[in-house]
Amino acid sequence: MKKTFLVLSSLAILALTACGGNKKPVDPTPGRTTPAPVTPTPSSTYTPLPAIDVDPFDRTYVKIDSDKLYVNRVENLTDQNYIIGMDASSVIAEEESGVKYYDFEGNETDVFKVLSDNGINYIRVRVWNDPFDANGHGYGGGNNDINRAIEIGRRATQYNMSLLVDFHYSDFWADPAKQMAPKAWADMFTDEKAEALYEYTKTSLQALVDAGVTVGMVQLGNETNGGKIAGEVSWNAFNKLTAQGSKAVREVCPNALVAVHFANPEKNQNMLDYAKRISSLDYDVFGSSYYPYWHGTLENLSETLSTIAETYNKRVMVMETSYCYTSEDTDFNANTIGATVDGAKNFPFSIHGQTNSVREIMDTIVNKTTNGLGICYWEGTWISVGTESWDKNHALWEEFGSGWASSYAAEYDPNDAGKFYGGCVVENQAFFDETGHPIESLKMFNLMRFGNEIENKVDGVTDVEVVHYDNEDFTLPETVNAIYYNNERKAIPVTWDAFDIEAAKAKGNAKYTIHGIADGYDVYCKLTIMEFNYVENYSFETGAYDPWVMSTNDTLSSSHIIKVTGENPQTGKYAAHFWTNENVGVNFEVAQTVELKAGTYKLQASVLGGGNGSDAITPSAQTVYIFAKDSKGNIIAQQSHTITKYGDGYKDVKLTNISHSGGKITVGIHIEIKEANCWGDVDDFMFNAMS
Repeated sequence: MKKTFLVLSSLAILALTACGGNKKPVDPTPGRTTPAPVTPTPSSTYTPLPAIDVDPFDRTYVKIDSDKLYVNRVENLTDQNYIIGMDASSVIAEEESGVKYYDFEGNETDVFKVLSDNGINYIRVRVWNDPFDANGHGYGGGNNDINRAIEIGRRATQYNMSLLVDFHYSDFWADPAKQMAPKAWADMFTDEKAEALYEYTKTSLQALVDAGVTVGMVQLGNETNGGKIAGEVSWNAFNKLTAQGSKAVREVCPNALVAVHFANPEKNQNMLDYAKRISSLDYDVFGSSYYPYWHGTLENLSETLSTIAETYNKRVMVMETSYCYTSEDTDFNANTIGATVDGAKNFPFSIHGQTNSVREIMDTIVNKTTNGLGICYWEGTWISVGTESWDKNHALWEEFGSGWASSYAAEYDPNDAGKFYGGCVVENQAFFDETGHPIESLKMFNLMRFGNEIENKVDGVTDVEVVHYDNEDFTLPETVNAIYYNNERKAIPVTWDAFDIEAAKAKGNAKYTIHGIADGYDVYCKLTIMEFNYVENYSFETGAYDPWVMSTNDTLSSSHIIKVTGENPQTGKYAAHFWTNENVGVNFEVAQTVELKAGTYKLQASVLGGGNGSDAITPSAQTVYIFAKDSKGNIIAQQSHTITKYGDGYKDVKLTNISHSGGKITVGIHIEIKEANCWGDVDDFMFNAMS
C-alpha cells in the first residue's frame, strides 16, 4: 500500500517540547572563538559568531577504550559546540532486508545506540516527497519519505541525538546533476511550487514535532549547485522556494538551524558566487559536501568556507563526507570507489586511513575555519544486505529499497536510476562490516575528543606518479612514502618488478603501471612517457603562468577571474582558469614563446568549461582557438574549438603540420566569450615535433 506522511497513529509520542526536544537557547556570550584561517585574514571589523550548544541533551563524553586505533586528538573539540553527525538514511530499509547491527561486544542492538555510544550527536536523514510508483513500489535508496524520517528521528532522539532533516524537494536523488521536481509539483508555476514547498515543509516538520523528534537542523535542498531546486533552474526561483522553506522552519521549529547545501568546493569561485546570490535568504548554516577523492584540498575548503562565514556572518560545515576502509565489494554490485579511484587517494583504504581522513576534515573545520560548526559523515550504516549472491540481494533491493535504486525508479529517473539501478555502492565506506558488526574506526568519533595512542606502525604506502620525456635518461624512484597510523609519512626503500625503461621509451607516448614492494606492501608507479614538449610548465604545476604570458584588456576582480587555480585540473594540481559572473564575458590569450630550429610541429591543449551552473555556452557567443604565431606576431596556424559544458569533460584541441622556418615561435590559446556566467579551464599544453 502506498505510504503517506500523514500516517502517524502508530507512533508513540515522546514528552518533549520545542520542535520535539528541550533545546537550550543560543548562548549570547562570545564563548569559544574559532581560530582564523591562514587565508583570508578576517577584516578588523569582523567578529566570529559566538559558540552555540548544538547538543540539547547535556551529554557527557567519556573516552572509550581502543587498543587497535591510533587517533590524534582534535584540539578544541572538548566542548559541545560541534556537530559530529552521521547520515543513516538507509537503516530502515536495511533492517527490512534482514540486516542486523551489533555493538562492539557482539550484542545485537539498535544501531542508533551504537552510533550515540561512539560519539555521534546528530543523525541526518534525507526526505523525498513521494519515492513510490502508483502501485506502492519504492524507488530505492532507503525509500526515504517523511514516515521513514519520523521513525529514524524517534530512534535518534531516544539515544540523545538531534535530527538533521535533509529535504531534497524531489521524489528521488537530488544532486548537482539532477534536481527534478516531485511528481505532484511537476506542472506548477514557480509561485505555486513555492507555496506547495512551504506547506509540505511545514506539515512534515509538524509531523516530526508531534512524534517527539528533536529537530536540530533543517536543510533546504540537497547539493543545489547553480541555484537548481525542485525542477527550477534560476536563482530567483531558488530564493523564492527556499525562503518559503525557511519560513516554515522558523514557524514550526524556531530553535532549529536552517541550512543550505552545495557541492564542489574545489570550484571555490562558484561557491562564493552561490553565497552571494542567496545573501538575502534567511538561513544560518552554509553546508558543503567534501569528498576528498574529488573536492580539492582542505586548505581550499577552509579558505572558501571561511570567506563565506566572514562575508555573510554564517556558520559553515561539511554536510557530507566519507572515505573507504577497504577496497573490497561485498554485495556483488560494484562500488563507487574500488581498488582504484578516479581522484585523490590521500590515505590507504584501511581502518586508519578512514580514521585519518575524517579526523583531518574535523580538525580543519574546528581549528582552521571561521565559524566552523562540524561535519556529517554520509551513510556510515549502509552495508551489504547479503553475501551469498547477486540474485538474492537484488530481490531484497527491489522489495525493500535497500539498494541505491530499484528498477521502479525508472518511471521517475529513466536516464540514471532506470539504467543503473542496483545495490549499495558505498558499503566499503561504512563503519560496519558486511555482517553488521562495527569496525574499529567508528570509535574515532569519540576518540577525536581525547586522542588515543597505540604502537605506531606502517598503515600503507603511497603510489607514485612519474612523468618523463622519451629523449631523457631516468630511473624509477628508489623510495616511496610510508603512511603510519598517526598520519606521519616517511620515505622507505622500494623494489620494483623488472621493467625495461629503454623498451618503454621506444614505444613513445604511453602510460605504464609498474608493481613494487615496500616494507611488504604492494605499491604502484604510474609512469607516463611522453614526447618531448617544447613548452615549459605545460600543465601549470608551478601554480602560476610563468613562463606563459596571460594577456587581456578585461578588468579583473573577485568575480571576473583569469588565473591559475586548483579548481578543475585535468592532471596534477593546477590549470589555467577563467570565470565571470559579471555582466560581461571574457577575452584573453595565454601564450608562450620558444625558439626552435626549422621543422614541422604539432600543438594540443585540453579545454573544459560551461555556462551558468552546468549549462553550455552558446556556440555563437564564443571564439576559441589554439594558435601558432611567427616572430612578428602573425598567426601561421590555428584550430577552432567550441566549449560545451562541464559534464562533457575536458576536450582536446589539436593542431598539426605547423611549418616553422626556424627562430622564435609563439603558441597558445585565444578565448573570447560574450556571455556572462561563463567559466572554463585550460590544461596540458603539448607542443611537439612531428615524427
